[in-house]
Amino acid sequence: MATQSPFFGKRDREAENLTSRPAPLMGSSTNLSGTPVSPSTLTTQAANAVASSALPKEGGSKLTVGPNIKLKGVEITDCDTLVVEGLVEATMDSRVMQIAEQGAFKGSAEIDIAEIRGLFDGNLTVREKLVIHSTGKVTGKIRYGKIVVEEGGQLSGEISFGTSPSSAAKPALQAAAA
Repeated sequence: MATQSPFFGKRDREAENLTSRPAPLMGSSTNLSGTPVSPSTLTTQAANAVASSALPKEGGSKLTVGPNIKLKGVEITDCDTLVVEGLVEATMDSRVMQIAEQGAFKGSAEIDIAEIRGLFDGNLTVREKLVIHSTGKVTGKIRYGKIVVEEGGQLSGEISFGTSPSSAAKPALQAAAA
């Protein structure tokens, strides 16, 4: 017989608890612990709540591969941000890749922005900016638009500026066509 996980419906129960609390009377504002709160504090809190709910969520679709997780033999698509804290062996095309200090990525990736604190091994094309932190190690065939390497960061392999082999020839072809 299947049993329901205690986590399913948890958010619904939490929302019910929040909405079932009685509203404070006008002029007698208190926080959750019963401490009086000034009207200016309430206004600031309300403005912050509205501002935070109006902002779009950071990064859109996000995949986090947690510590001690191994994700092998996959193609990752339609992912705005990949956060690697475990091991990923894959091919991917994404906007942002963040490899944590204990994380590792092996395979092929085309990324707008890559921030490496752990290990990357394979083919890496970074269209905009590659940042290798002091604990980061990047090996393989690397192409980049801009690069920042902190002291202690390691970079080895076939390294080239530009995101395609013919990127240097493109401006000349465009000028000749004009």
